[in-house]
Amino acid sequence: MLARYVERAEYLARTIEAKLRVTALPNAYIGKTNEWDSALLTAGVSASFYDIYEEADERNVVDYLSFSPANPSSIRNCIENARLNSRSVRTALTSEMWDTINSAWIDLQEVWGKGTKTREELAKFLRFVLETSLRFDGSAYRTMLRNDAYWFSRLGVYMERADNTARILDVKYHLLLPANERVGGPLDYFQWSAILRSVSALTAYHWVYRESVKPWLIADLLILKDELPRSLAGCYSNLVQNLDYIARAYGRQGPAQRQARATRTQIENSRMDEIFQRGLHEFIEEFISANNRLGGAITEQYLL
Repeated sequence: MLARYVERAEYLARTIEAKLRVTALPNAYIGKTNEWDSALLTAGVSASFYDIYEEADERNVVDYLSFSPANPSSIRNCIENARLNSRSVRTALTSEMWDTINSAWIDLQEVWGKGTKTREELAKFLRFVLETSLRFDGSAYRTMLRNDAYWFSRLGVYMERADNTARILDVKYHLLLPANERVGGPLDYFQWSAILRSVSALTAYHWVYRESVKPWLIADLLILKDELPRSLAGCYSNLVQNLDYIARAYGRQGPAQRQARATRTQIENSRMDEIFQRGLHEFIEEFISANNRLGGAITEQYLL
């Protein structure tokens, strides 16, 4: 769970950053979009948010996703839980990994304990979260022994990343664009560009397709392209690989390996025209369910 908490914190920071970009559009667009509602939906906390707040405006949503102790998945809680997990597996971590998480937790208390009051402070906070995640991931990659502890941490990263990418794509495609806005219009373009930025894929998109931003090509990139680290295909390629490393180390295969390969094969054999014809929402719903089942299979096979 340690790696998943860090990955989730980064994802939430990227989500908030992307929403801030779109809400900074000219006034002609402001008020027509439901960007902050979409942020709650992609994070999967919409229902719990409305138990506390009446309106999904910038201030309330940023507070709930970033600092609220009432939100189990807030950035604050993710970093605190990551530190708790780090302490329980301290001997499996390198000093660089521990220092990254522990320093982030201290800064969270001392620097960001009262939240943020301005957009400038919020931007600094989001950058702090992104840099913490990058430092932690880089430390793991550069310093950890390649054994089961490393491979399990990678499973957490890629399962969380795949879930996040799927939810971002699903919410944008079905819920974000207002009914009176045309697909392919200026607002649609800025929203899709923000989605690409939220997964660090805007430059990659133009490198792969060399075209203006188009929804079906973005879906192709985020679902089917192995080259993109945050795509569903890329995540499952890494999940299969790391599960195979674990299987060889433990001397046996099991349901987790079979489930990961089945999902990976389904993605490999998919084409975007077929996905759209059948329904993108249905495809993503099935993917998220399969991803959750894989998490259960890994827990049952190795951790119980």
